Amino acid sequence: MDSGSADFWVGGEECQSRADGDCVRMVSSRFVRSRTVLTFFTTQGNHVFLGQQSSTTFQDSGKTFQVKYGSGSVEGNIISDNLNIAGLALDKHVFGVALVESEQFSGNTTKFDGLMGLAKSILSNQSVLTPVESLAKQGLISEAITSYKISRVSDGLNDGEITFGGLDQSKFDPNTLVTFQNINENGFWEGDFTVSVGDQDLGLQSRTAILDTGTTIIIAPTADAEAVHAKIPGAKPDGQGGFSIPCTNTAVVSLTFAGQAFDINPIDLLFAPVDANDLQGDCLSGITSGDVGSPQQWL
Repeated sequence: MDSGSADFWVGGEECQSRADGDCVRMVSSRFVRSRTVLTFFTTQGNHVFLGQQSSTTFQDSGKTFQVKYGSGSVEGNIISDNLNIAGLALDKHVFGVALVESEQFSGNTTKFDGLMGLAKSILSNQSVLTPVESLAKQGLISEAITSYKISRVSDGLNDGEITFGGLDQSKFDPNTLVTFQNINENGFWEGDFTVSVGDQDLGLQSRTAILDTGTTIIIAPTADAEAVHAKIPGAKPDGQGGFSIPCTNTAVVSLTFAGQAFDINPIDLLFAPVDANDLQGDCLSGITSGDVGSPQQWL
């Protein structure tokens, strides 16, 4: 579920990996007997594929698409098929099947079969509506709104949730709810914000942030990333644009949108330990430097 792109695709039955042959290798073929019913099935790694063999309503338009992400890429055909999301039916919805996938998507350790882009459809390489826009257009939801509740992996709760058409009031503090203008004209979700560390405003003016559920870390312009880490005791650059910070860090980085400050829990600033056997040493910071677009733009 990717708010930083606008193309919906799943792997196609004839998918090829750029890394090594088919998108998955055959794992097993076997018969399973249940009472008097004999069923034959084939396990194909961790992925499920879509095509004429698996769907009687699958229609291939013959038109092609390709998408390049910050990490990985896919290309394939634009198709239509019946889509059902939580009981809401989108018949003959237009989206894509990937016939060529980079290893980031085709690998056996990848835990998903495709990607649903939920930015604005103006960004779509397929030039079609996103599923949430289609649901709203058909009156199945009141507005083309997407809400995300993202759980912290280390908590082990597995309680992430996505809501189409509104907000789940049980998942957030209503006193922190703010609305601000989307300033991006290209389809991303982007707004003005300021940055502070330990309640000290860093004085970074005219900064904007793209809100992207498909990006694992925060990417900031080099000077901004350096300014943030200069206020974190023990932070050190790695010489390649990244930073390390003490795994015991207690400094709070805060992002303020529309007057509402949102603190990053120090736990969430720790991307990974530099030494997996030393959790009291240094950790990789969840904020790194890079060029997103303009010198004032964060991701």
